Amino acid sequence: MDIEAMLASRAALVEKELEALSAESDPDYGIVCDAMRYSLLSGGKRLRPFLATEFASLASRASGTDPARADKCALRFGAALEMIHTYSLIHDDLPCMDNDDLRRGKPTCHVKYGEANALLAGDALLTKAFGVAAGNPFAEPETIMRAVSLMSRCAGIDGMIGGQVMDLESENKEIGLASLEKLQSLKTGELMRCAALLGCLSGNAPETLNRAAERYADGIGRAFQVIDDILDVTGDEKTFGKPTGSDAASGKNTFATLMTIDEAREYAASVTSDAVSAIKGFDGSEQLSSLAGWLLERKK
Repeated sequence: MDIEAMLASRAALVEKELEALSAESDPDYGIVCDAMRYSLLSGGKRLRPFLATEFASLASRASGTDPARADKCALRFGAALEMIHTYSLIHDDLPCMDNDDLRRGKPTCHVKYGEANALLAGDALLTKAFGVAAGNPFAEPETIMRAVSLMSRCAGIDGMIGGQVMDLESENKEIGLASLEKLQSLKTGELMRCAALLGCLSGNAPETLNRAAERYADGIGRAFQVIDDILDVTGDEKTFGKPTGSDAASGKNTFATLMTIDEAREYAASVTSDAVSAIKGFDGSEQLSSLAGWLLERKK
């Protein structure tokens, strides 16, 4: 099975998991429940759950943990992380942030449901994510505690939120490569790193795999952002699924403004190569290597 087929197959499992976890609704506040589900179930690559389950597979092979249980554990943690990711997209699209009207080819949450309901939907997804992780029936209590702590740190002020603050503060200012790398490592890379480490937790990974997972996630997180920045300049809106040129219009610092397009592609190839080398030698790492290459060549 090639990587696109594998991603699609795993995404279908994630979608089913998210459907079940978000099924409850109350008519008195149903509009926000609808807004949550609208954004949560709008498709996407489901990269973070994929990373979680793939690293759980590597971890279980390395530790001798039951692979079926590790996979179920990682899938549940991955679904929780996808809720955090979705909350971040809802808030990122708001008028006070990036003010985008399209996401994955559809109206953004605040366009469809109004700004206040979109804000509440994002808040609700964030808090629900921690409830889902805390109630993971396939994880031991100590694993749950470590997972919740990891998610909190990666999604909080020292992770994704910190990166968003740096992004806002650097608008219409010149920053260097080191600052941009830190910004994007926090804003985009931390949830990738979190996904990989949640998978490692699920499969009781040895420390060598934990370190490799962090290095891999850092590499593909950077490459993912570089390609996003390139596509914002060179892509077309129909394929990309959201408006192009918005970064430049907002005065944002990106890899595509700091470098030429060719230089940015070379940078992405370099960090991807480092990511692949980090996991080389671990039994069952072929899909993760294929994923890294696929992300480098993606068009949307």
